[in-house]
Amino acid sequence: MRTKILVPVLLVLAACPLAGLAAGSRPPHRDRAVYLPKQKFPVLEEMKKKDEEQRKREREETQKILDEIDRREKEKKEHARELRLDLTGIEIPDGPGAFHQAWHFPPTPQYRTGTCWSFSTTSYFESEIKRLHGREVKLSEMWTAYWEYVEKARGWVRYRGRMHFGEGSEGNAVMRIWKKYGVVPRSAYEGVLAEDGRFDHARLFENLRDFLHWCRDNDFWDEEVIVTTVRAMLDRVMGRPPESFEWDGRTWTPRTFFEEVVELNPDDYVCLMSTMKAPFWTHAEFEAPDNWWHDSSYVNVPLDEWFGAIRRAIEGGYTVAIGGDVSEPGLWGTHDIAIVPTFDIPGDYIDQFSRELRISNGTTQDDHGIHMVGWTRTKDGHEWFLIKDSNRSSRLGKYKGYYMYRDDYVRLKMLTFTVHRDVVKDILEKVRETEEKAAEKAVQD
Repeated sequence: MRTKILVPVLLVLAACPLAGLAAGSRPPHRDRAVYLPKQKFPVLEEMKKKDEEQRKREREETQKILDEIDRREKEKKEHARELRLDLTGIEIPDGPGAFHQAWHFPPTPQYRTGTCWSFSTTSYFESEIKRLHGREVKLSEMWTAYWEYVEKARGWVRYRGRMHFGEGSEGNAVMRIWKKYGVVPRSAYEGVLAEDGRFDHARLFENLRDFLHWCRDNDFWDEEVIVTTVRAMLDRVMGRPPESFEWDGRTWTPRTFFEEVVELNPDDYVCLMSTMKAPFWTHAEFEAPDNWWHDSSYVNVPLDEWFGAIRRAIEGGYTVAIGGDVSEPGLWGTHDIAIVPTFDIPGDYIDQFSRELRISNGTTQDDHGIHMVGWTRTKDGHEWFLIKDSNRSSRLGKYKGYYMYRDDYVRLKMLTFTVHRDVVKDILEKVRETEEKAAEKAVQD
């Protein structure tokens, strides 16, 4: 019976500690919390202040040193010199008017982009449309550049980031893009949203590159997500390419425009190169970073055949999309010329081997794409080629958007060109025979 009474009492005491105090007794002391000013340590504060003052003096001294370095570098740049060709005694054509020209649209600047390959080859195909069909159709260079970026994003996934990603590409990318996506006139897609209308892909390319590198570094390979993201970046700078558009009183799609207005057969166009890296008279890959999809359809022929095909085309009223190296003392935008000076190599010594040496040691690189639109000969016997160029250096001289390339420069420094197959029927036939013989021999062996 006592046990039953004791349990409830203990429960009451546990629930209310004060319940056990005698009547009239004081509750136990409870501590209180208050906010007070933070305690300071004068000695440490003094040391800290001295340290901050010392750091400030060091920063000021460092800035003085950097300012002086910047001043000297700026002064050095302002007075910088570059090795150039002395034009004394060199006969130069008297401007574009001295050339036999094929029809072409006036030069168009590419501004701050690495899309020369699209400008030059698009210009070439515009001339082909005029030559074959008599139509003058200004096409959109940025349409092709947009979709090439998209294809590079797909390639990035396919190769798991083990590929070159840059703004550049090769001339044969243009027809490859048109075959897949069609093409539009420039009036339907300018490819620029900037108010000044000038193309600028500097930040766009940085963002694309950083995004794709992030995908690689994080092993992320969802192609649909990657392509969608890349297109969103492109759309913000270049605008969304149209699915249909109005032109000449009719509604077109890019596909119908390519088939019915451009009306060029992709199989009619051939790319030629001349390098000892591959057997002559065969198809081979053009080994250059911008050939990121490893196209091996290039026809490789000896230098004399290669240059002879260019002459035959340009003298016959055709034009040529051509690309190569544009970083030489003899290429001078201020005077609109490109020449190989004798202090580099005398013209008589330019042959397959001197050309190959420069390809091998990297002094001839795949820098730039241009459109060859005319030909002439000077009294000293040199042949000259009129070049339509979208690059900034072509606007430094008297003839905006044009260069004049001498024959020695083309032979030594240009690497590949695109031409209609009718110009090189004999070359293509010999290549066919050579490759058939090689295939038969391989079967016999």
